[in-house]
Amino acid sequence: MNYVSVGDMAQSYQLRRHGAQLKTVMTQLTEEVMTGVKQDAAKAVAGNFGPLAAIDRSLSMIEAYDLSAKEAGLRAAGMQSALGLMQESAADLGTGLLAWSGATNPQPVQAALADAAQRFEAVISALNTEVAGRHLFSGAASDTRPVADTGTILTALSAEIAGLTSATAIKTAVLTWFDAPRGAGGFLDIAYAGSDASSGAVQIAEGERLSLDLTLASPGLRQTLGGFAIAALVGHGMVPQDDDLRADLAQAAGERLLSAESALVSFRADLGVAEAAIDDARTRNSAEKSSLELARAELIGADPYESATALQAVETQLETLYTLTARLSALSLADYL
Repeated sequence: MNYVSVGDMAQSYQLRRHGAQLKTVMTQLTEEVMTGVKQDAAKAVAGNFGPLAAIDRSLSMIEAYDLSAKEAGLRAAGMQSALGLMQESAADLGTGLLAWSGATNPQPVQAALADAAQRFEAVISALNTEVAGRHLFSGAASDTRPVADTGTILTALSAEIAGLTSATAIKTAVLTWFDAPRGAGGFLDIAYAGSDASSGAVQIAEGERLSLDLTLASPGLRQTLGGFAIAALVGHGMVPQDDDLRADLAQAAGERLLSAESALVSFRADLGVAEAAIDDARTRNSAEKSSLELARAELIGADPYESATALQAVETQLETLYTLTARLSALSLADYL
């Protein structure tokens, strides 16, 4: 039998090279076991990356749609919360003011008016809410807080009603200020810093776009704020200190708040429809994503059992190689002789 001898240096090089190859294979198999994806994608698709690229692109698009839908859902929920607080405050305060406007005992009326000032501040704070760095009711100017604080609003209104001595004149001046169009020196010019235009539609699914276009420029919201403002003016003592006038204004504020409730209900209903559309879109996105991931796994997915079996075989080979290397390294001339 003929033997081919290998020098020590060549033998050492062969052992190192074989060990490096085994380590590379073991790393690849470990990744396959952990990720469930074949490391050699080119071999898995036989060099045809077209279908895989199309699936990856669709998955990226779905992730983008779902992110937009998620953000839209957060915005819609924030708007619902703010409008819910506004509606609840308007209903409670409006009912209370109408019930107490004709009371002979001034204490309940004073308590209701003090509550009106606090509720006005709470409503303004809720309308200035921002989600993910975007203000909810500013329209296209989502980086800007939509409405000024109550102090600014009441100061402007105080100037509007200066010198007026009748409840009707004061009520008309306040509501006209809130209803005034752009350029008339009213709410939209002095207290509203947002945009009249909506923030635009976002795509939440393939072929489906959604717009949350409610802003504080909406007449319905301005009408409600007008009712709160009338009550707050009386509560802060910014109207003539006449009991009958104050009672008439309290009644006017209560009527305004209750009449504006239908607009708030309509706004919240529209938001509910939008929230349902967002939920449906996210459900469809999730189902399509799962389907695409299954298709991707069929193309480049690694069988867990096969990968684990191959990994164990490579580990055994590597251990055997280390054992042989150790024995060869331990040979000496004395042992040979």
